Order: sequence, then C-alpha cells, then structure tokens
Amino acid sequence: MKPNGIAGTGDNKYLYVADIKADKTWRYSILKNGTLANKTLAAPKGSDGMTIDATGNIYLTGNGVYVYNTRGILIEHIDVGEAWTANVVFGGKDRDTLFITASKSVYCLKMKVKGVQ
Repeated sequence: MKPNGIAGTGDNKYLYVADIKADKTWRYSILKNGTLANKTLAAPKGSDGMTIDATGNIYLTGNGVYVYNTRGILIEHIDVGEAWTANVVFGGKDRDTLFITASKSVYCLKMKVKGVQ
C-alpha cells in the first residue's frame, strides 16, 4: 500500500485513504479508541489528494477530479484540461468553492454543495 490522499468525514466516523499505487481508495471505520477497522473499497480509483462534500461524496484527483458517491459509484468527472491534478479542497466563506491544484494552475469552482465541516 502506498497511501497518499487522506480525508475524514465530518461526523468522525470514517477515514478515507487513497492508495495511489494500487489505484484504489479505502474507507475505514474510526473506532471510539481512535483505531481503524472495517476496511472497505470506497472507490476503484487512487488519488494524490482528496476531499469530501457535505453529502458524503469523495473527490479524487488525477486526470481532473473524480467524484464518487458513498456507494463507490462515479457520479461526476471534472475536467480541468491539464495533465494532472494534485489536490482538491472546499473553501471560501461558505465552503462552497472547490479549489483544484493542477499541473500549471489553480482552479476555483463555485459548487452547489458545501465541503464537509
């Protein structure tokens, strides 16, 4: 395993870990004592960086941004027109702007959903 991207849910119940080498993202339950359990496949895609929106969708980077729902189904691909996207995060006053770092630029997209808090 070569973990790279990592993100937790707002309720502190789950931790997502992207394995860029295996090209998979895993979800772990966070137990009360802080240990991880119940490793399950969250998405059939690895990532350099990642974020989560308020509805639980995970955003993975690579060739653009891939958005997977909580069942691990690809629901959106955001093309940025560059060879590589390295990281992604929600920000702005209302946490509804998606910031994407790519090969040569930083992109800002106003979203209909907010980032996890």
